[in-house]
Amino acid sequence: MQDSYCEIRLPFASSPELLENYTNASGGIRTGLLMEHLDSLAGSIAYKHMLGPNVNKLPEDAGFYMVTASVERLDMLASLYPVRDMRLSGQVIHTGKTSMEVAVRMEAISRDGTEQTIMLGRFCMVCRDARTHRSTPVNPLILETPEDHTLFHLGEVHRNRRVEHAGRSLNRVPPSSSEAEALHSLYLKYGDEQRASTANIERVFMGDTRLEKTMIMFPQERNVHQKIFGGYLMRLAYELGFANSCLFTREHVTFLSLDGISFARPVPIGSLLRLTSNIVHSSSSEQYPALVHVWVHADVVNLDTGTEQRTNDFRFTWCRENGPPLRRMVVPKTYGEAMQWIEGRRALEMGSEIRKLRKRA
Repeated sequence: MQDSYCEIRLPFASSPELLENYTNASGGIRTGLLMEHLDSLAGSIAYKHMLGPNVNKLPEDAGFYMVTASVERLDMLASLYPVRDMRLSGQVIHTGKTSMEVAVRMEAISRDGTEQTIMLGRFCMVCRDARTHRSTPVNPLILETPEDHTLFHLGEVHRNRRVEHAGRSLNRVPPSSSEAEALHSLYLKYGDEQRASTANIERVFMGDTRLEKTMIMFPQERNVHQKIFGGYLMRLAYELGFANSCLFTREHVTFLSLDGISFARPVPIGSLLRLTSNIVHSSSSEQYPALVHVWVHADVVNLDTGTEQRTNDFRFTWCRENGPPLRRMVVPKTYGEAMQWIEGRRALEMGSEIRKLRKRA
């Protein structure tokens, strides 16, 4: 398992020139750019697992290639502030027949040498044949230590959870009775403007939160397969989702988690890509007075027909850690939007449970 280990070091505290390239509008670190690096790191780890730890570059005739099938989660566990040197690392922790799970970690290193885990996440990588483009077997993991067995078992748990989640998808089965009750309660409280104003809440219809941008995909952002790099798309989606969250809450928000990304198909160089975001759920909790869950969809536009083809789905959660409770409530108007609202509610509940478990640990 340790043969696939890779790391990237970013000396922000000791290199003002490097820090300048990563500084955001608030004087902190651009989280979206760090996510782009994590995707690149996960790809390097996957290739290292397949080629062996002593290979320094990709051979031209490897006969296979690795693609990111999905990003399961990325959870912020601590603040990026103050600015410190960062270490991004990871390794393969589980393999199936044609796929592998890569666990990644972001750590801040202080001047005195103390380390703090800032972010944890998981990438699902799939191996494909270079000629047929069909799935091809990956190298199995050799488990040598008790820690190896623990991590591999954790990967099994994650795989079973993915299967369970797919079985509960609202595209397949109806909402549970508790979810239907929560949706009905939302309608009773905020179904009309008079009831919403009585509760001192501003009702915002989900469709009115739509924010989008359309971009040409230039070759400078290509990966080794001559397609647009998935980490670049992740950064674009992150930045659009952040902007939408700020517009909705009318204040600065903090990234809390990436709740999932699916990569349906590659984005070709030269294509016209439309990114569309919506706030699908908003709430307040004791820990976070403001919570917003955002979906961002990426579609390639066919200029000849005007049709669009979905390439990626991104789901993010942003929060505010202090101040009064959020006074704006996103409300679905159609049945399809209601299902998105429930999916957003599920994501917030899942994130809350994960943070509780990690706090106990």
